Amino acid sequence: MEEKKLDVKSIIGFVLIFGILIFMFYQNKPTPEELEAQKAKQEQMDAAAAEESSPEDIVIDDTPAVNLNDSTAVAGYKSQIGAFGFTTPKGGTTVLENDVLYLEISNKGGHVVEAKMKNFVTYDSVPVYLVKDGNSAYAIDFSTTDNRVLNTKDLFFEPTLSKSGDNQVLSMKAKTANNQFLEYRYEMKPNEYLVDFSVRTQGLDRILNSNKPVTFDWRMKGIRHSKSIEYENRYTRLTYNHEDGKLSKLSAGGDDEETEEDIKWISYRQHFFSSILGTDEPFKTGELKSQDLVKEESRTFGFTKNYTSILPLEIKGGEISKNMYLYYGPTDLEVLSNYKDLKLADSIPFGWGIFGWINRYVFTPFYGLLSTYFPYGIAIIIMTILVRLAMSPVTYKSYLSQAKMKVLKPEINELNEKYKDNAMKKQQETMKLYGKAGVSPMSGCVPAFLQMPIFYALFMFFPTSFALRQKSFLWADDLSSFDTIYQFPEGFSIPFYGDHVSLFPILASIAIFFYMMMTTGQNMPTQPGMPNMKFIMYLMPFMMLFFFNNYASGLSLYYFVSNLITIGIMLVIKNFILDNDKIHAQIQENKKKPKKENKFQRKMREMMEQAEAQKKK
Repeated sequence: MEEKKLDVKSIIGFVLIFGILIFMFYQNKPTPEELEAQKAKQEQMDAAAAEESSPEDIVIDDTPAVNLNDSTAVAGYKSQIGAFGFTTPKGGTTVLENDVLYLEISNKGGHVVEAKMKNFVTYDSVPVYLVKDGNSAYAIDFSTTDNRVLNTKDLFFEPTLSKSGDNQVLSMKAKTANNQFLEYRYEMKPNEYLVDFSVRTQGLDRILNSNKPVTFDWRMKGIRHSKSIEYENRYTRLTYNHEDGKLSKLSAGGDDEETEEDIKWISYRQHFFSSILGTDEPFKTGELKSQDLVKEESRTFGFTKNYTSILPLEIKGGEISKNMYLYYGPTDLEVLSNYKDLKLADSIPFGWGIFGWINRYVFTPFYGLLSTYFPYGIAIIIMTILVRLAMSPVTYKSYLSQAKMKVLKPEINELNEKYKDNAMKKQQETMKLYGKAGVSPMSGCVPAFLQMPIFYALFMFFPTSFALRQKSFLWADDLSSFDTIYQFPEGFSIPFYGDHVSLFPILASIAIFFYMMMTTGQNMPTQPGMPNMKFIMYLMPFMMLFFFNNYASGLSLYYFVSNLITIGIMLVIKNFILDNDKIHAQIQENKKKPKKENKFQRKMREMMEQAEAQKKK
């Protein structure tokens, strides 16, 4: 009866604490003036960072410009490029655009010099650019029969814009004669982020040196789009499809490079947006590199990673012909699934194995369905409730195992006291007691193990779900990033914690502490060689507080609500479903029944007996 009263008091205390936390939220919620001040401060920091970055630091396409008004400079340029001097040098760009994507293609080099998302903005309300101000360039390196080594970034192209049905077609030709040229051809469809891109030559069989390699060189520096460049950089990565569907990645946390074969596509992922180059016929080989640009001292820097891909192009019959495509758009399953044959959706970091499968085919579409009917934060809460209810049988099994261990605790304590000077005998008698009682000390771990796929899938879902990007809930202005209730003074940061305080991780850590106090801290006996469970009970919430402070607020919201629900379910199980007296009676009955050892148990017993005998000798 005393235990029941204690449980009721615990419930009341928990509800009071929860109410106090909610009150704290409303008290600490920043005013519109404070939010405006924080935004202004961030803009000043970004402006300062931009000033620190000189153009030489960020420009990839650093080829010298030709003064088109200087006849001597033009003559010198034509002399350098030989036969390709047939094309009259002319500056400027050509625009391709539809309702979702805006591209500018330069006459010099023939490549995309600006790629802008029309329907998305960054954290500071600036349009999302994947290509801008020379951060990206692609070009072809080749040799000619008159011993010149040329690069298309140095060549001027003649643009011709036309229509093919509803599609826009741009032909960029670097000519050696009226009917002899190297052509980049772009075809943009309505409302699509994917652009058909092909490279071909015509009549250049006597100009191209087929004995020398021809390579396509694609470079890009990822432009920062999120308020935390470190957080964004964590999910910025080079991913590629090769060897008939195999998916591989370069390191996300440092510099990396690989040489691969049969490359189908390469994705320069910038967290929620991707630049992808793919081909119908795989590149035979490819040199891929990724350089991490986010250093500890440059958290306000405007770029995340520097990507490089060097890919061979074949000369067949003296000519080059390669059909490819370019994708500049969101890393969104709903969008990328439109290109099923290309398997571009594989570039999204769902996680590996069964975890990724659950994330991709269960949580992502399920949350997408909920968010069409409910606000995004409420959809997370509803999904959390449904997931926890679905896992409640596992929670029941776990708590039942803990209840059995609690019933056996007095007998375990007796054995610990009786054999305190003989660890081997104590372990042997303890295992014998478990066997007679029909209790397995590992049975409580099995339910936790079964929940791991759900835990990991959700861990990957929240930071990478495009549906959560820039969606607000309560004090969090972006559920895909961390929430901030207090910003530390400029220049001050706590190691491993950050330069701000997030409220959702605090709430989640408190809920985890109560959950562990109800489970690990109360009933689990400490066995020889096992860690101190009470220490873990205090350490885990503290670690989670630090870990989640810079993670997606949607993930912290999930863990907070999930642990509240789990605590509620366990209180119901403890107070209204399980009966300790019945469990004790059942254990006593189990002790009376003869137990047949399986092969593993017999082998373990024999090994322990042999060890004991050896010790006596």
